Amino acid sequence: MKQTNAKAEAPAAKKTLTFGKMAAYGIGIFGIQMCIGMMNTYQSQFYTSVLQADLMKCAVIILIAKLISSFADPVIGNLIDSAKFNQDKMRPMFRGKMKPFVAMSILPLALMTFVMFIFIDFKSDFAKYAYITVTTVLWNIFMSFADIPSQGMLAVLSPSSDERNAAAGISNMLKSIGLVACNAVVPVTCIFTGSGGIGKLEYMIAAGIVGLGGVLFVSIMLKSSREVIPSPPQKMSFKAMFAEMKHNKPLLIIFLINMLGFGRNLAVTLGVQAATVLFKPFTIGSITLNGENLPMILGLGAAVTSTLSIVTIPMVAKKLGTKRSFLIYGVYGFVASVLGYIVFLKMFDPNDSGKSFWVVFAVQFITNFMFGPHGYAPLVMLTDTVDYKEMTTGVRTEGTQFAVLSLSIKLANAFSVATGVFMVGASGFYGTIAFEAVTESMRNIIMAAYWLVPGICVGLSMIPMLFYKLDRPEIQQKLKEFNASRNLET
Repeated sequence: MKQTNAKAEAPAAKKTLTFGKMAAYGIGIFGIQMCIGMMNTYQSQFYTSVLQADLMKCAVIILIAKLISSFADPVIGNLIDSAKFNQDKMRPMFRGKMKPFVAMSILPLALMTFVMFIFIDFKSDFAKYAYITVTTVLWNIFMSFADIPSQGMLAVLSPSSDERNAAAGISNMLKSIGLVACNAVVPVTCIFTGSGGIGKLEYMIAAGIVGLGGVLFVSIMLKSSREVIPSPPQKMSFKAMFAEMKHNKPLLIIFLINMLGFGRNLAVTLGVQAATVLFKPFTIGSITLNGENLPMILGLGAAVTSTLSIVTIPMVAKKLGTKRSFLIYGVYGFVASVLGYIVFLKMFDPNDSGKSFWVVFAVQFITNFMFGPHGYAPLVMLTDTVDYKEMTTGVRTEGTQFAVLSLSIKLANAFSVATGVFMVGASGFYGTIAFEAVTESMRNIIMAAYWLVPGICVGLSMIPMLFYKLDRPEIQQKLKEFNASRNLET
């Protein structure tokens, strides 16, 4: 009888996570990040320019509110891990461990994003600052309810680390675009209202568009994705949750990477202030760019290298490993930010708009290449961490572990916003300042927060990464064998 080559005739493994499903998942992440980006970019500017609030007081309130709301993250993670849903009675788009929470949270998050930018004529400062505090706490809690399960979905969409890593690359790209989408929504809103700048009406309309977009994009994710890795409910106390971070070394490393790298998001937070001190208002055809609309210009220099970095990091990480690629990009980022800031100090000329534009474009171009791994690596590392814990202990707690990730991101964002706003306040900047009134020291301090601090934080975040071990070939092989043996949900 003729011998056959069994290996050659073996059918190819069926893909669990197709490109279309990866894209749908990324689109949902994009929708949530639109809301987050609107808040990060315009919250403090809205308070100072429209509500006439004090910038330094807002910085303190935002920091305290974010710290208070951070306590909700462990509670949310515990709710996700202990929840029991009757899957048979749920519509397919809502079935799973993570999807019900995403579905329940996106509408409140979208509505709260809209509410945050509604003008209220407060009669007292106490009422104004109390309102800012309460609404900021509530928004952050709703954000966590959407962000934790949506990020955690990645760990249950496929048993294949290659498929999850590819999905992480796509979602990381769309996440980055979502964070700055408001910089396009706001100017377009001003065009339709016929306003040269953003005012009370424009803020409200833009926030409404962002919120509605968030709901629609998350609906695509819910409709097109399917959770396939079973994860039975697990009850976890606060004590056990803190012990989880204490004894789960990879999880602790991820936490520290985000905390030490807190300043990498300052470019998003300070986009309005940076653009205001760099560029004079100008008109292109019928479009006037000034004030809060100027961040569009900053995006020109960042777009090419940011996109290139985000798109290529999955391929680089696959070739060199997550750890090594993260460290290489980190060294580059630290050096590039220091050199870029020196170039800015030596060459920027506020009296020469043409030269200034190209100086800013060049610095943006060379510095923004460093940001790709920072959205991608922690997400990939955490999916491996979830699998590794299940492989070694038999217990799967992605809700809790993604809550720790969310907690680190939220705390890092709180310190980022506070650092940025404090530096802006210390420079003497205020919300309605004219370009002609910007001093050299004011500009240099704000741009140090915008360019230099992120690079320093990227450098610091490399320290805990030196101790990460789950990307070793022998451990990755064990994880692949473990995931290949799963009985997936049908």
